[in-house]
Amino acid sequence: MAVVEIYDTTLRDGSQGEGISFSAEDKVKIALKLDKMGFHYVEGGWPGSNPKDMAFFQRIKNHRLSHARIAAFGSTRKPGVPVQEDGNIQCILAAGVSVATIFGKSWDLHVTRALGTTLEENLAMIEESVGYLKSRGLTVIYDAEHFFDGFKANAEYALATLKAAVRGGADRLVLCDTNGGSLPEEIAAIIRRVRDDVPVVLGIHCHNDGELAVANTLAAVRAGATHVQGTINGYGERCGNANLCSVIPNLTLKYGHETIPRSSLAQLTDLSRYVSELANLHPNPHQPFVGSSAFAHKGGVHVSAILKDPRTYEHIDPALVGNRRRVLVSELSGLSNLFYKLKELNFNLDASREETRRFLEEIKELEHQGYMFEGAEGSFELLLRRAYDNYREPFKLESLRVIIELKENSPVYSEAIIKLTVGDQVVHTAAEGNGPVNALDNALRKALEVFYPDIRRMQLTDYKVRVLDEKDGTGAVVRVLIETGDGERSWGTVGVSTNIIEASWQALVDSIAYGLLKNNGR
Repeated sequence: MAVVEIYDTTLRDGSQGEGISFSAEDKVKIALKLDKMGFHYVEGGWPGSNPKDMAFFQRIKNHRLSHARIAAFGSTRKPGVPVQEDGNIQCILAAGVSVATIFGKSWDLHVTRALGTTLEENLAMIEESVGYLKSRGLTVIYDAEHFFDGFKANAEYALATLKAAVRGGADRLVLCDTNGGSLPEEIAAIIRRVRDDVPVVLGIHCHNDGELAVANTLAAVRAGATHVQGTINGYGERCGNANLCSVIPNLTLKYGHETIPRSSLAQLTDLSRYVSELANLHPNPHQPFVGSSAFAHKGGVHVSAILKDPRTYEHIDPALVGNRRRVLVSELSGLSNLFYKLKELNFNLDASREETRRFLEEIKELEHQGYMFEGAEGSFELLLRRAYDNYREPFKLESLRVIIELKENSPVYSEAIIKLTVGDQVVHTAAEGNGPVNALDNALRKALEVFYPDIRRMQLTDYKVRVLDEKDGTGAVVRVLIETGDGERSWGTVGVSTNIIEASWQALVDSIAYGLLKNNGR
């Protein structure tokens, strides 16, 4: 099978997604990670558009890259402006890169309506811009913007724009489904047509407005494209770009193409979560291949089958992409689910014993009451250890009081007063917070840090409250889910009550107890 070049545009196209903003230093970190994994190209940004992107190009020069080539992005020269005087083109040169990626108009509608120029001038803009950058020693990748829409509207002119780029000396021609509305069969047919007309390596750049960016990318490769552009996690404008976390394993594992090195494929899940962290976005658990739910099994029939042979409900070995199998325990569980969890935790038990059946029924009853252990594996493991492992609680609550004081024209005052028993000592302390739950968290940590210094590394990273039965109004049962991390791992815990303070306390206690359990090597 052919080698397919992987061109990452997370730092430019991905950063155009709503709610995403990378600093120049974030961009450097991501670029270095992509380079280490063997990506062929990393598009750093548009140096003519903002100072931050130019700062990235200056900083990345201080690093020696092993695999990736850094590309600067920009447009063809403006209508009526000599190419050597065009500010955008000069900024690309000032970036000091060896690869320039420039886009031009392929759709006659865009030429006449958006650019407000003639079809002939647009062809000159493409040829002269590519030619000028080539004359300065750069590798030039030409992105044919709106190519598929342009081809469907006026195939002759769309092809003419590509030929103008070829005359200028373009090294790659990338056909862009910029509006993201094309279908796989359209992509494939047009790629084949272009392949027969132009003698240059073809690439594909798809957006996801029709939920087909990955499918369209794969169709393009099957039709002859050997250069693929996309973003990590599919980040990008509107509905995003082709998700390289899905494109790469499909091309490599399903079609047998060489993309990034096989040894790097097992780092894909880590890469996905790393970029999510820098983007300040929660990872999508349902993302194929790399999501935490991608290989999660809940139904008892499914779990029973994968215990016999994982191929029954898994299309690949999760380890190939750095992910792992998870078995969830819920009201849909059978003994197979519980048996898997006991085995995973190295409990030497007979899953058919009556006490194990009773434990499973207890789990189902708790979920009926409102508990949800799918996102709270910390609470579930503690429940198991309390039942089977002679687990000793690291502390015991003696009393708890929360004070909320609200005065007119004054901020709300919150204070938590806690009395705990830790070993043979009683600790009595208080702490303020910006709300009752924050005060609880602060007081609990204050009481325990002297006994368990590891608590200082544990940080609450997410807090969710769900009203389970809205018709009960303010008296409804609420479920609190807390996510906690220590820099190396993260875990979820749950609490349920008609009182939001009690539910929060349950989840907080489990979050600390579970973190201590794992730090002690259990």
